[in-house]
Amino acid sequence: MKQEAQPATVGIPVLQSREDVKETVKRSGEMISTTALADPSQSAVVKVRGGVPAVTDGPYLEAKEYLGGHYLVECDSRERALELAALIPDAGVEGLGIEVRPVVYAGGADG
Repeated sequence: MKQEAQPATVGIPVLQSREDVKETVKRSGEMISTTALADPSQSAVVKVRGGVPAVTDGPYLEAKEYLGGHYLVECDSRERALELAALIPDAGVEGLGIEVRPVVYAGGADG
């Protein structure tokens, strides 16, 4: 699920609500993982040209939306995934939204 850029109005109550959502989804047995990402200003972009890596600091593109984190859940249906997305407090914040996508491929450290 993609989280759009957070306006300054998102604060402690939303953060606490996210913790509540995480606990609810964990108890349901549908939570695989969740990750919060740093602001894009803290990113680096790596490009390899002619076998030589080049690193650029900062966001790759100017954008008003960015991936702020994700919840990876295993659900029986798309409808259930949408129900879970609606529990995330950011879905109710003006200017924000939760993007829901199926996983096409997943791999871990063990293969």
